[in-house]
Amino acid sequence: MTDTAPPRPKRKIWHFTPALPLQLAPYWDWPMKPVASAMYLLKSWNPVGLRMLFLLAAIVTWVFFTPELSRAETLSLDWIGEVWLRNFVILTVVAGGLHLLLWKLGLQGDDYRYDMRPMMKGAKVFWFKNQVWDNMIWSYVAMHFWTFYECLIWYAYANGWATMITVESNPVWFVVLIVLIPIWAGFYFYCHHRLLHLGALYRHVHSWHHRNINTGPWSGLAMHPVESFILMTDTLIFLLIPAHPIHVIFLLFHHGIGAPTSHAGFEKVKVGKGGVEVGDFFHQLHHKFFDCNYGTWETPWDKWFDTFHDGTEEGNDLVKERRRKIWATQ
Repeated sequence: MTDTAPPRPKRKIWHFTPALPLQLAPYWDWPMKPVASAMYLLKSWNPVGLRMLFLLAAIVTWVFFTPELSRAETLSLDWIGEVWLRNFVILTVVAGGLHLLLWKLGLQGDDYRYDMRPMMKGAKVFWFKNQVWDNMIWSYVAMHFWTFYECLIWYAYANGWATMITVESNPVWFVVLIVLIPIWAGFYFYCHHRLLHLGALYRHVHSWHHRNINTGPWSGLAMHPVESFILMTDTLIFLLIPAHPIHVIFLLFHHGIGAPTSHAGFEKVKVGKGGVEVGDFFHQLHHKFFDCNYGTWETPWDKWFDTFHDGTEEGNDLVKERRRKIWATQ
C-alpha cells in the first residue's frame, strides 16, 4: 500500500471580490420583473455612486467649463483648445489621482484590491518597458478622440445640424435619455468589443489593450488608436436623436472617466467608514480570462450568448470547458 499525496489546494486568484455570484441587471429577465427592475435601477443611481457622480460632473462641466455654443459655429483652435485642455485636466485628475492614491502611495493598502500583482516593469510589450508609462501615453492619445467627438457635436449643434433640446422644452425625454444612456453605452460596448475580439481586429488592434492582464487606472484608455476612435463613435447617435449637451458629456464621461475608474483594480476608494465604488469586477474577469464578459453587468448579451462569467469557481470551470470544446473543433 502506497501513500498518496494530498491534493494541492487551488491557487487563490483574487485578493478581493464583491459578493458572488455576480448578478446581471433584471431588466431582461423573462417573465418580466418590473419591481425588481425598478429597485435595481434606483440602486444603480446611488447618490454617492459613480453614475450619479458622472451626471453631476457632466452638469458642472457643461455649465462652467464648456465654451459657448455660438463660438462653435466656425472651427477654431481657441474654443477647441479649451475643450482639449479641460479634457486633459479631467483625465489627469481622475486616472492620475486614482493611480497616485491606490497604487503609488497605497493610502488604503490592499483593501478592496482585486489582483495582488504589481504593474509590470521590464516587459518588452510596453513602451519604455513600463506598463504605467505606456498606459499613460495611449490614454492621452484616446483623449484626443474624446475631444474630437465632443467638438464635432458642438459644431453640429451650433450650425443646426443636430436637434438640441432643453429641460424646459422636453423635460420627460430629458430625464428618460439620462436613464437610457448607460444602457445604450453598454449595448454599444458589447457590440464593438465583441467585434474587436475577432481575427485581424484582435491581432492588430485590441491585443494592445489586453497586454494589461492586471489593470490600473491608466489601463482603461490604453489601447490602439483605431480602438480609441471606435470606442467614442457611439457619440454620433446625438446627430440622430434630440438631446442636450449634458447628455453628450454624460455619455463621453462613460468612456473618458468610466474607463479609468472601471480598470482601477480596486472595488472601492475608501472614504471614512464607507467608500465609493470605482472598480468593475465583471470587466476584471474579462481581462483575466479573456473570452468572457464582453459587455457590462447592465446588458444581457453575455448571458444570452453563453459568455457570462459570474466570478465563482464554477464560472472558472465553465470558461475552461468552453475553451476545451473550441480547441477540440479546430
